[in-house]
Amino acid sequence: MLVYKIMPIIKSAAKALRQTKKRTLVNQKKVAVLKTELKKLKKQKTPQQLTKIYSLVDKMVKTHLIHKNKAARIKHTASKLVLAQSPKKTAVKTKTK
Repeated sequence: MLVYKIMPIIKSAAKALRQTKKRTLVNQKKVAVLKTELKKLKKQKTPQQLTKIYSLVDKMVKTHLIHKNKAARIKHTASKLVLAQSPKKTAVKTKTK
């Protein structure tokens, strides 16, 4: 949690400080939820978990909690985990002349 040492004098600054504290707490909770969901994905590795993570990440990008490139990295690593878990399909190669 952020610690503010100087209290604002102006009313609008005091309100802004209150709003910032509330928003910071909400944002920290959202980030914590994402981290726990990523830990669950590493254990379960199901497509349902993957869609849940995609949804969380997209919402966080939309509200500017994380950068879109970081979201892309998270999605990529999560999908790699799920794809590694799923059985691999072997493609039959046909010869063409």
